[in-house]
Amino acid sequence: MKVRFIDPQGRAVEAEGEPGDSLLRVGQAAGLPLEGTCEGQMACSTCHVIVAPEWFDRLAQASEEEEDMLDFAAGVRRTSRLSCQIELTDEMDGLTVSVPSESIDARRM
Repeated sequence: MKVRFIDPQGRAVEAEGEPGDSLLRVGQAAGLPLEGTCEGQMACSTCHVIVAPEWFDRLAQASEEEEDMLDFAAGVRRTSRLSCQIELTDEMDGLTVSVPSESIDARRM
C-alpha cells in the first residue's frame, strides 16, 4: 500500500507499507524527520503528523492518552495525530499526512 508524506519543506515523499505497519516506521524508513523517541510507547510527541482532512475521519479515533501527548507537540492542528498510533490497514491505501515544519529529528543532529 502507498502512503504519501509531505515533508517539512512541502515535498511529496511516496512510501510503501503493509497492513499492520505503524505509520511511524513507514515514515522513518522513507527518511522523514519522525524521531519517535519513545519508540511508540506514547511518552513523547516526536512523531507528530498532520493527517490530510479527507483522511482524518477515516482513521480510528485518538485515545485520550494520545490527545494528551499531542498537547506537547509543536504545530498541532485539528487533524494532528501521533504516527506511532496509526496502524496501517488496507483501507488506508493512499493515506496522506504532513510532517510539520517544526519537526526536529535529534537522531540527525
